[in-house]
Amino acid sequence: MAERRLFGTDGVRGVANREPMTSETVMRLGMAVAARLRRDKRHTRIVIGKDTRLSGYMFESALASGIVAMGADVWLTGPLPTPGIAFITSSMRCDAGVVISASHNPYDDNGIKLFARDGFKLPDEVEAEIEAMMESPELDRMRAPSHDIGYATKIDDSRGRYIVYCKATFPGELTLDGLTLVVDGAHGAAYRVGPDVFEELGAKVIPLHVDPDGKNINAGAGALHPEAMCRAVREHGAHAGIAFDGDADRLVMCDEKGEVVDGDAVMALCGTRMIGEGRLAKNTVVATVMSNLGFERAIKAAGGQVVRTAVGDRYVVDEMRRNGYNFGGEQSGHLVFLDHATTGDGIIAALRVLAVMVREERPLSELARVMTRTPQVLVNVKVEQKKPIDDLPDVQRLIRQVEGDLGDEGRVLVRYSGTEPKARVMIEGPDQARIQAQAESIAAALVAACRG
Repeated sequence: MAERRLFGTDGVRGVANREPMTSETVMRLGMAVAARLRRDKRHTRIVIGKDTRLSGYMFESALASGIVAMGADVWLTGPLPTPGIAFITSSMRCDAGVVISASHNPYDDNGIKLFARDGFKLPDEVEAEIEAMMESPELDRMRAPSHDIGYATKIDDSRGRYIVYCKATFPGELTLDGLTLVVDGAHGAAYRVGPDVFEELGAKVIPLHVDPDGKNINAGAGALHPEAMCRAVREHGAHAGIAFDGDADRLVMCDEKGEVVDGDAVMALCGTRMIGEGRLAKNTVVATVMSNLGFERAIKAAGGQVVRTAVGDRYVVDEMRRNGYNFGGEQSGHLVFLDHATTGDGIIAALRVLAVMVREERPLSELARVMTRTPQVLVNVKVEQKKPIDDLPDVQRLIRQVEGDLGDEGRVLVRYSGTEPKARVMIEGPDQARIQAQAESIAAALVAACRG
């Protein structure tokens, strides 16, 4: 397989208007996607959706231009959550879906994610082939003749289609009548569909951060900054808070007391119910190496098991599809209910939690006690280079020391971000202050070892 240099663990990402996120490169990416997925007997159809970033308009035009130049057609959804674009791609039998979003990053970043016609993210090897085509002079010779250029058109009802799809995942015998919910749209892709879904199911919705201006996406808002949601829940006496990230494939909640309920707690809550109801395939939840030990212990206590993968929701989904599992996710809030969706979906995940609340008539604070969290710290640091961690003797020495100190009561994880020039040090153990100091020591050694 060719090496991927442009694509990271979640597509192409970078600062808007700087390589690789320039209109010229993105246009060529559109050409390569269309050429790689070209159909013989009809125009290839490719969906393009985006979040609310200012640069989304520029990249939408560049992608569409590249795609139609190759004789493929483009269907535009406008701002729509990433899982909504995956749904539109598969339901409208398109050949690919393209998402213009940098997810949880600030507005001046942007990115490109690709979905196959079945609504799942493109495999690594196909992304590598697309990269190779972008660099090949053959791509320019594959342009469509003038009489066969594609066209671009807007899907006017894409938002309504996705809302109906989300509501259909909620148990038909239940409603959200009587619930008050704070819904934080992060000024992102769910700023309209998020509140609408919960209102149409009967909840009283208090919308928060639903006024995007192109530059305020994720700014002090949403899943990355749940403090405002928690405060609003307490102020309004709401039953729960629901916060999405910029492209709404991630969910963070808070209970009626304003206490955060993260992805691990949601997986523990939903996973244990699915085990009890006989709906969890092979009694297995798929999580990443970042998920808390307390979550794993809760699933095991209910009679299930946890399979761990590398960080990234695409790797969670790959493991689920490869081995026939139907539920998994990440501590960060990417939650994949494979019986309902092909990728992480914040709205659908929130509906699964709300269904448990309504059916059991119990507050979220009580339900979230299904797991007892092991103290955990995560230290993120910027690094100049991403040198192989196994080749850094000072870092390895510190890791071994901490592992020896923790024994069976904790663990150490050191890795590089797949989307940013950062290293992440995660430690779990019985003493919060001690593991904080240990993580900071390892992080400092990493920064020093990775200088240019």
